[in-house]
Order: sequence, then structure tokens, then C-alpha cells
Amino acid sequence: MEIARGIGWVFTALAAGGIAYTVLAVHFLRRLVGRPEAAAETRPTATILKPLHGAHPALEPCLETFFRQDYPAPVEIVFGVGDAADPAVGMVDRLCRRHPKAETGLVASARRHGPNAKASNLANMRIAAHYDLLAVSDDDIAVAPDYLGRLAAALSSPGVGAATCLYTGYAAGGFGSRLAAMGVNYHFLPNVATGLGLGLATPCMGSTIALKREVLDEIGGFAAVADYLADDYEIGRRVRGLGYRIAVPPFAVRHACLEAGIGDWFGHELRWMRTIRITDPAGHWGSIVTNPLPLALIGTVLLGFSRFSLGVLAATIAARAVLKWRTDKSFGCSGGPVWLLPIRDVLSFGVFLASLGGKAVVWQGEALTVTGSGRLIKH
Repeated sequence: MEIARGIGWVFTALAAGGIAYTVLAVHFLRRLVGRPEAAAETRPTATILKPLHGAHPALEPCLETFFRQDYPAPVEIVFGVGDAADPAVGMVDRLCRRHPKAETGLVASARRHGPNAKASNLANMRIAAHYDLLAVSDDDIAVAPDYLGRLAAALSSPGVGAATCLYTGYAAGGFGSRLAAMGVNYHFLPNVATGLGLGLATPCMGSTIALKREVLDEIGGFAAVADYLADDYEIGRRVRGLGYRIAVPPFAVRHACLEAGIGDWFGHELRWMRTIRITDPAGHWGSIVTNPLPLALIGTVLLGFSRFSLGVLAATIAARAVLKWRTDKSFGCSGGPVWLLPIRDVLSFGVFLASLGGKAVVWQGEALTVTGSGRLIKH
């Protein structure tokens, strides 16, 4: 009995630490979108690189936002697929006909530079990119018309070698996509904001990686990261290794969450969390305090629903609700209803526990193993 109470106090203390962390996240989320942006005197020519694999309901509307850029310099959009028969090609053709003045290109190549299919796709697309600024983003990302202009401004700051974008999630599939959107908005985004605010995070995210052509060449091109699962993280690590900074401008792009059901959501989130655990084990263990609600629930049960533990639990629920309000207000979005947030928090903790073991992941239908360095081994 005493052992159970002792464990209960540990979980309650961790939950209290999680409340403090949540308050910090609310503070840094408020500051995040109010930061000043750099002003660029020139706008370099730009190539948007869109690696594609299959079609999904949000693909066409997401891609179309890149055709609507308000940018004063020449822009080309290069699409890439691993197979000319990929269903995404039909959508690309339709968009090109709808925007006949757009400068576009399509690369279809099955050549693999490593187990990472996306990085291999980008390496194959590289030869079709003719302009100075290269902007890569996943196929489930939608952007505003000023997207390229703000990236160019961020890259113009002294010492900046790359720019990446925050992103919010919205449900574009089944119930699983709602869970995914809430995870992006109320777990991932506050964690990034806090990491940036405390100077502990140097993110480089697949939502956008923008860099100059010469910087890409300096890090060895996209083929150099084709052996890694987290290709975006590896690109950022290599850019920083050359002494450059990575800029994170104060705006967010939109990520279409496409998971159909809980199984899809669980598989995607488990792959992501396992990657973090393998590449940054200390950070992964430290992230336990970002799950204050399930920690408080466990502590409350083990402490026999004492007044103190119930007070911590109530404070946790309130803190999480305030964080949701702040995120929605700061970014003008909503990942899901507030009543679903406690359920999502408990499910997140379940994925965290599952991620503590195993190195196998499934990505684009391929079974892969992630090594301690983040490299991929194909089964």
C-alpha cells in the first residue's frame, strides 16, 4: 500500500511539473506569432519541390495553393513521383491545365538513393530545379499566397542557411484524422513553441524546408539523407553543422491530417515517436511531462482520490483547456472540440508507452528498421 502511495506521489509530482510546462507553453505560444519578421530587399527566383506518393482527398486543394503564390520573381513547381503510373500524376496534369501560365515540371523516376523513398524522390527531382531558392514541402501541406515571400525574407537574414515552417493540423479524413489534428495543435505545436522559447529546439520540419541551392550542395544534396527516416531532421543537422542558423518565421502552414481510423493514427504517431526516441532518447524521456493529464489520473487513483491529487487533476484539465484556447487564438484554427482533448491526451500517453520499445516502422507500405543513428534498414 505504501509503495503504491509513493508511486502515486511520483506521478502527481510529474503532473504538477506538467502543469508548469503547460503554462510555459501558453506563454511562448502567445509570443510566437508576434515576433518581427525579416524584410528582404530582393526576391530570388524560386523552385517549389513537391515529392508525391499516391493520391489522397486533400492532395489537389493542397497543391493548388502553391499555384497561387504572390511572388514578384519567377517561380517553378517541380513534382516528383517514383512511378509514372502514380495516381497523383493525374491530379498534377489537371492542375497544370487549370493554371496554364504556371511554370511546372514532372520527374518520374524509380531510382533509389537509399531506403528513404521521399529523399530519393527529391534527389531525382533536383536536376529539374533551375532556380536559386529551393522550397520543399510534403504533399499534405497548404499555404497562403505570401508563403514564398516570407520564406525569402527569412533566408535573407545574415547567417541563415535554411528556413522551416510551423504547421497546424486540420482533419481531412476520419476520426483518426481528428485525433492527429489535435496532436499537432495541442501537443506538437506547443512543444515546438516552448523549445524555441527556451532555446532548446532547433527544428527543421517537413512542412517546409527552404534553402539556397548552394547550401543544399554543401550538405551533399538530398541523396545524402536518403538513408535516414527523419530526412528533415538530418537536413537541419547538416545545415547547422556548417555553421548556419535555421530560421523559423512567425507563421504556420496547414497540414491535412488524413488518417481514416484509430489504427492509421496509432501507426503514424508510433512511427514518429519511435523516431524521436531513437534519435533523441533523453528528449523523448523528458517529454513525459508533456502528458500531465494521464499522469495526474494515475496519481489520483494511486493516492485514493485524495483532495490534493484531485486538485492537481483539476488544475491539469484547466491548464490543458487554456492551452487549447491559446493555440486556437494564436493560429486561427481548431484541431477539435475541447471535450475530446482529455481522451486525446490519454491516447497520446498510450502511444508514448508503446514507443519505448521496438525499432520497426512501416512507411509508404515498406517495413523498415531504424538504427540508433536514425538510419534506415530495409527488411
